[in-house]
Amino acid sequence: MTPDLQTAGAERLQHWREHEQTRGGSGGRSASFGRPVRGDEPDFAHGVALYLDDITVSFDGFRALNALSLAINVGELRCIIGPNGAGKTTMMDVITGKTRPDAGSATFGQNIDLLRLRENAIAQIGIGRKFQKPTVYEQLSVFENLELALAADRRVRASLFSRLSGEQLDRIGEVMALIHLTAQAQRTAGLLSHGQKQWLEIGMLLMQDPKLLLLDEPVAGMTDEETERTAELFLSLEGQHSLVVVEHDMKFVEQLTEGWKKVTVLHEGRVLAEGTLSDVQANQQVVEVYLGR
Repeated sequence: MTPDLQTAGAERLQHWREHEQTRGGSGGRSASFGRPVRGDEPDFAHGVALYLDDITVSFDGFRALNALSLAINVGELRCIIGPNGAGKTTMMDVITGKTRPDAGSATFGQNIDLLRLRENAIAQIGIGRKFQKPTVYEQLSVFENLELALAADRRVRASLFSRLSGEQLDRIGEVMALIHLTAQAQRTAGLLSHGQKQWLEIGMLLMQDPKLLLLDEPVAGMTDEETERTAELFLSLEGQHSLVVVEHDMKFVEQLTEGWKKVTVLHEGRVLAEGTLSDVQANQQVVEVYLGR
């Protein structure tokens, strides 16, 4: 993996931490927000992007989530692993408003109650979700897909009824470079490889500047080279965005965690273990229910 890309996200995260240590007192704001927080915006002053507390979800008597508690820090890249049926997808459904829990609380920042919001409102406050199967406009070009994603941002929608500004064109160009699709700008999305479609959908999310990205098995079906580039992409986003990556590919998880970042293992709807990848790999319960299979 390219060393400068591998360390870019970690450097941004360290910069944020140093900023937090030097700002002093309460009432400050993270480096990601240089203006006062409005009532309809998440407040990240305490450094936590997402809180899930005792979330329980049942379907016909089956507990998909069983008093699940989880916290994701601002700018953190967290990998979530676990066997099929562990509750990973249901967890993301709760965060994005698709599923309402039977009990518990879900908070974005320290002030936004996610359980009171609809799916579209949750997307608008800065939570983006990437499903396993890529969803792009296959008849449109890469550029047009990113342009439409920009138009979905309520802050810039009105200005797009005329023509793109230089700033907006620059933003599309930056995202195309980030997702390795600059050379494919005018290529019809339906002609892209599976991995390129995955990158394009991630780029469409990034056009709306989400504070939290939920990524469900993002490298499933990718080639080794595409998987490597995806790891580089996610590491470059760390520190600017909080990322929750649900994945079964342990080599990919190892690339993302670099041996020291926290990994969460879910089993039967709750946290079974949490720690570095080496910690959870050495956990006998994790080996029995997941890694040993």
